[in-house]
Amino acid sequence: MKFKRFAEYLERIEQTPSRLKMTSVLAELFGEATADEIDQMVYLALGRLRPKYESVEFNLAEKMMFRVMAEAYQVEPAKVKQAFKKTGDLGGAVEELPHFAKASRGTAKDLSVAEVYQRLMDVAADEGVGSQERKVNHMANLIRDLDSLSAKYVLRIPVKKLRLGFSDMTVLDGLSWMEAGDKSLRPQLERAFNVSADIGGIAERFKKGGLAGVAGVKVKVAVPIRTAQAERLPNEKAVVEKLKVFAVEGKYDGLRVQIHVDKSPDSKRKIQSDLFGESKKFVEIFSRNLDNMTHMFPDIVAAADKLKVKTAILDGEAVAFEPKTGKSLPFQETVTRKRKHGVKNKAKEMPLKVIIYDLLYLNGTTLIEKPFKERRKQLEKVLGRNGKTDGLELAEQEIVSEPERLNQLLKKYLKEGLEGVMCKKLTTAYQAGARNFNWVKLKKTSQKELADTIDCVVMGYYAGRGKRSGFGIGAFLVGVTHKSEARSTKSEIGVGSVAKIGTGLTDEQWREIRRRADKLKVKAKPEEYVVDKNLAPDVWVRPEMVVEILADEITRSPIHAFGLALRFPRLISFRDDKDVGQATTKRELERLFKLQRG
Repeated sequence: MKFKRFAEYLERIEQTPSRLKMTSVLAELFGEATADEIDQMVYLALGRLRPKYESVEFNLAEKMMFRVMAEAYQVEPAKVKQAFKKTGDLGGAVEELPHFAKASRGTAKDLSVAEVYQRLMDVAADEGVGSQERKVNHMANLIRDLDSLSAKYVLRIPVKKLRLGFSDMTVLDGLSWMEAGDKSLRPQLERAFNVSADIGGIAERFKKGGLAGVAGVKVKVAVPIRTAQAERLPNEKAVVEKLKVFAVEGKYDGLRVQIHVDKSPDSKRKIQSDLFGESKKFVEIFSRNLDNMTHMFPDIVAAADKLKVKTAILDGEAVAFEPKTGKSLPFQETVTRKRKHGVKNKAKEMPLKVIIYDLLYLNGTTLIEKPFKERRKQLEKVLGRNGKTDGLELAEQEIVSEPERLNQLLKKYLKEGLEGVMCKKLTTAYQAGARNFNWVKLKKTSQKELADTIDCVVMGYYAGRGKRSGFGIGAFLVGVTHKSEARSTKSEIGVGSVAKIGTGLTDEQWREIRRRADKLKVKAKPEEYVVDKNLAPDVWVRPEMVVEILADEITRSPIHAFGLALRFPRLISFRDDKDVGQATTKRELERLFKLQRG
């Protein structure tokens, strides 16, 4: 397919207000695509070049892209900046530039999607001395070779602002519509994506082989599995009634990590960062969001490298600890280990241990379909029953069937500074990408507080007054998500308000939330937001910032979106490890409301 044709599809998607119609356009695009190019189209339409877990970065900030446009269209960078300020969008700035018609007339080449994709890959791969200048020159040459519509979308990709309003799950819907004319194939496609989270690869396999093609998708080292998630229950009695006999583990407040190890003789992969030396073995670490975090955690890499396995995929929680006492540190401390610079020094200052609680793959064999008790036995063999080896620690576990014993364990773990307990059925498979009652979390704070925190999406903020005028922010609006097939908007995830938070933050937290929010500012309320006009904030932000909120209770509300509100909410932490798709949902909020009432 010619890229100009592809860009026309992207424009139709961008201009389509309905998610159903957008899915139909995607299905049309996928139907026209060949099997050899559909993966590239999927990545580009999502605003990236490779699966999310592959760290392919352009390292071209907006200021550098101003230079790209100036060079491509032979105008001053100041003119580009002026056009950008007018539109707020690099792509939209193209047609605002003076001499645009003259500069672009007759110069565009009829490039294919594959040609544009490869040139973008070449730009991203360029490293070393002088790479920034080369990147600017190569991007400028590419933009010069494109028509204005194609340039509009290509310019947005390096700065991750394609803004088409759909996600991996919409792609799965589009593939189903392409083949069946409806969403009936979505479950099979999602099952494949859950165990092998390469959305472009899934599209390619489906295009080539239909359902038979994706049915053959297997767990593979170096390709993350979408994580299983826990449900909530109100108390020990409810847990025992639901699970009968189950395993109990401590619930740590850390970073969810999935560790992939490959020491097999035919492995061609190795750690590429000089952080870890010239190891010929292969270890990669992925977050719950499928981000590759390997370079951030050299201590975990070193620990996993010592495991006596050929291949393995382990699921666990990374927790920072105080070196002198061995005591686990809170999430706010652990999350500071997520960084691009100063990694070695931070690792020495704040070492990590990973509490390993599941084994998903071992020595070429997939274990996710095995019962949990079998996976646990295999895990004990890998780590040792009392496994504490250089940063990897086997999760402590006890089999329980009585509420009284569960209560004792809950108190024990709370006293040790943990969040609570995780209760797991012994007979169930690992259901990748699912949240269900195979796992149940039980957390207790005090009788005056909810039994669990809520992960909310920041929707906007209000100008500061009085003491907070110096911060420029006096309160912020948060919401929970709502997935609805009936929504007419293109976004598959709506966000409805549940609380306006104006107290309980430190001065530093006020500054931090303002700093983060200003990076996400938009001119108007995002279409997926459900907010009463009387709650409209002074500044709206894109739905990308997730915060952990603790409240005393959930109450009925005539003004908030879903008829429920948080009473006395306060900020606990910024959840950089979660995206909007992993925030608390309306359904979960309603369940919490029922749970607190018994």
